[in-house]
Amino acid sequence: MSRFLRLLILLAVLVFACGALSVIGLLLVSGGNPVNYVQTTLLQISLAGRTADLNSSIGSSTDPVRFEIQSGDTPRMIAQNLVNAGLILDPNLFVDYVRAEHMDTQLQAGVYFLTQAQTMVEIAVALTDSGSSQFPFRILEGWRSEEIAEAIDSNPYFGFSGDDFLAVVGAGASADPAFSMLVGLPAGAPLEGFLFPNTYQLPAQITPELLRDYLLEEFLTQAGDLADDAAAQGLSLFDVVRLASIVQREAVHADESAQIAGVYRNRLNIDMKLDADPTVQYGLNGSRGSWWPQITQADYTGVISPYNTYLNNGLPPSAISNPGLAAIQGVINATQSPYLYFRAECNGSGYHVYAQTFEEHVANGC
Repeated sequence: MSRFLRLLILLAVLVFACGALSVIGLLLVSGGNPVNYVQTTLLQISLAGRTADLNSSIGSSTDPVRFEIQSGDTPRMIAQNLVNAGLILDPNLFVDYVRAEHMDTQLQAGVYFLTQAQTMVEIAVALTDSGSSQFPFRILEGWRSEEIAEAIDSNPYFGFSGDDFLAVVGAGASADPAFSMLVGLPAGAPLEGFLFPNTYQLPAQITPELLRDYLLEEFLTQAGDLADDAAAQGLSLFDVVRLASIVQREAVHADESAQIAGVYRNRLNIDMKLDADPTVQYGLNGSRGSWWPQITQADYTGVISPYNTYLNNGLPPSAISNPGLAAIQGVINATQSPYLYFRAECNGSGYHVYAQTFEEHVANGC
């Protein structure tokens, strides 16, 4: 036998062996079922001409679309829901693709955030990992609960409304008894003041109750260890956040929080009204987009509200905003000073000038 013929025979054996291994591999992937193997092969052949469709998106918008897979949803149900959500055009192509790639059993129940800019392949891959769907949510220092609710309403990632959130944090909402005991929260009091400002990474399945619990937990993480310091001064954390919520609205610069808190504590010590403008604003109750309205001279005595500290002695019934850590620490570590008054500096710096007497306070005017 010639050398050339031997090489041809060897090559034929190698080709046959490789083909057999490929078939065995596909049979293993197909669970050893020849029918599944044939179906998978036919699907792959069919999809070979649809590569462009699989790797094209339905649009260019990157706005998130909230998409949910319920437990028990079949690939065909999921495909049709994707069509209904405006995320794909061809449900049959989606079903064929996930079956050909053996992803049909990997599609997970859960909430996802998809976009029209994603290709069908990218969407299919995303739907196999329900734990990857998180989104950021930022709460600013000094926001009142209505502002948090407004931010929820303007955020497409949430599956509930701002009103749903207010229902679990407002007056009469239940709070964890251990939390209430630690902070000194009276029964039925709103959770305003304890909804800690920060940027959170929230799961797609977030609920109003879970969001509330995240915010309260963050408060305890950041400020919970200040309970003993507050108690040493005869204060509960509920007292601290009520005053800190005012300080937060007054202090443009965090490094002035303790100085402003010192003035208010001096007033409290001599049973002098706090005369805090933010409490009048809070009493006006604002409206969407304007929760801290400009006040007039008439509002000081015209806003009839238990929160108006121009009319009522002591602290307001509950916090008027959700203060950050600097304002909370400022109340506990308030600056010792003789001052009873402060007003904004005339240079627009955001800082304040202080006075011991009302006459000095008037003289500090611009």
